[in-house]
Amino acid sequence: MDLLALADFNLVARHGGFGRAARAAGRPKATLSRRVAELEAALDLRLFERGARTLKLTQEGRALYERTGALLTELDETATAIASGGDRPRGSLRISAPMLFSQTAMGNLAAGFALRYPDIRLEVTTEDRSVDMVEEGYDLVIRVNPDPDENLVGRIFLRDRLVVVASPDLERPRDGIAVPAVMRGAGDQLTSWDVTTPGGQSRIAIDPVLRLSSLIMVRDAVRAGVGATRLPVSLVSHDLAAGTLVLWGDIEGPEIALWTLYPSRRLLSARVSAFLDFMKEAFPMGTPDELAAFIGR
Repeated sequence: MDLLALADFNLVARHGGFGRAARAAGRPKATLSRRVAELEAALDLRLFERGARTLKLTQEGRALYERTGALLTELDETATAIASGGDRPRGSLRISAPMLFSQTAMGNLAAGFALRYPDIRLEVTTEDRSVDMVEEGYDLVIRVNPDPDENLVGRIFLRDRLVVVASPDLERPRDGIAVPAVMRGAGDQLTSWDVTTPGGQSRIAIDPVLRLSSLIMVRDAVRAGVGATRLPVSLVSHDLAAGTLVLWGDIEGPEIALWTLYPSRRLLSARVSAFLDFMKEAFPMGTPDELAAFIGR
């Protein structure tokens, strides 16, 4: 197989089109088109579905891209490291991270990583949706309790849990009486929360009076005394310690697990490995208290 043609195929697949790939690489569009066509002929496979305005990987093209992209990146990094006389990670690193983690911790994390690895160009995109790593060109994603994906591997780097909190001015109601509640978004249709306290288990009936799209907004509204809410304990630890919020109990249910996910263990790039090690150093035990302390910085 022609490695140069394979590299050109990966370039086009990564940029999602011949024109964008040509502009990014500073090469003629016709040359890239010809070399990809030659690779298709050599493999006797159609790698792209070509529309009037769109270019999309076929199933075979996606499989080839997923299996060869990391290999070509590793070869390029190795050659660059040898040429520069060192083995420091370098190149671009694209990460997708969820909204709350990005708002509370990712800025400081990204700054620390950039200072430690000045040869890596880090780009972090904040979004809660499930991104397609290959199609959208991400090297690593951070997700909360992700669904299983046979194409991705990863590790848990942080654990958290949900708690019910309220302003100290809001009296906890007697059993059966609904408390004003601040909810995140319109999708949460719960009518009660099951909580665990030192005294045992109980159920808190709720009356949603306010819906907000951000957990930071939810926390601020509860601080103002609008109602009770459920939030990650890491987000409210400082408020609980200061007495600006009080704890009504731990939510029953599965824990919150934050994962770092990437396409393959094999040929893991030096950039991704460096970021994984950096996160392990930032959260050595992976506890909510570590995240709370990090947020408090």
